[in-house]
Amino acid sequence: MLRSLRPIPQLCPALCHPKRRLSSVPPPNPRLPLPQRLAVASAVAGVATAGWLYLRHQKEQQQRARRLRQLRELSLGQGDFELCDTSGTPRRKADFLGQWVLLYFGFTHCPDVCPEELEKLSRAVELLERDPALPPLQPLFVTVDPERDDAAALARYLRDFHPRLLGLTGTTEQVREAAAKFRVYVSTGPRDADGDYVVDHSVLTFLVDPDGIFRDCYGRSRTAEELARSVRAHMDTYEPLPPAGGE
Repeated sequence: MLRSLRPIPQLCPALCHPKRRLSSVPPPNPRLPLPQRLAVASAVAGVATAGWLYLRHQKEQQQRARRLRQLRELSLGQGDFELCDTSGTPRRKADFLGQWVLLYFGFTHCPDVCPEELEKLSRAVELLERDPALPPLQPLFVTVDPERDDAAALARYLRDFHPRLLGLTGTTEQVREAAAKFRVYVSTGPRDADGDYVVDHSVLTFLVDPDGIFRDCYGRSRTAEELARSVRAHMDTYEPLPPAGGE
């Protein structure tokens, strides 16, 4: 005898008809309008850019601190000298710390090059002195011919140039050592029948910053105006070294 079959429950219409959606499933959100999407993208890009700039700033700060430490180590003996000025006062590099220095190596018996370079140096200093907001600048002339350029000879010679141009001289050993510190080539030529001679040397003007660090050098091709512009640019971007042991 056959069992009575239970009635089969009616299937959900949604399952029987796949094309029909379940009424309980909400439709997807419409896409954001273009202006809002652009605003979101800009905000995300701004955050990413800010993070990148911060990391780059941190890296630059670390590199600058490392460079300043290296400069301090180099400055301990770089370009140091023990000479005397035209009044006989002993002078060292430390005496000029705190001010900018333009320094030229030459000799008073030079027929043309040295006078031209000192005229250019003096002109550059005058151009910079027109701006009272600029820091102090000391022009220096170091002789490479101490045998003939004693204090009195330097004083007479430098009268024709800038009134603050300070002359330095010393023994042959002191002068050669000072030149070597700046890597200035010096060679005394043979004497003629009158005992006269010429001194061959590097024709360069050096810029030293208030920390006593060499910053730049200028050859014969640079004009006084170019030299003054370069010095001003170094002054404008100058940052003093931190105290010893600091960052």
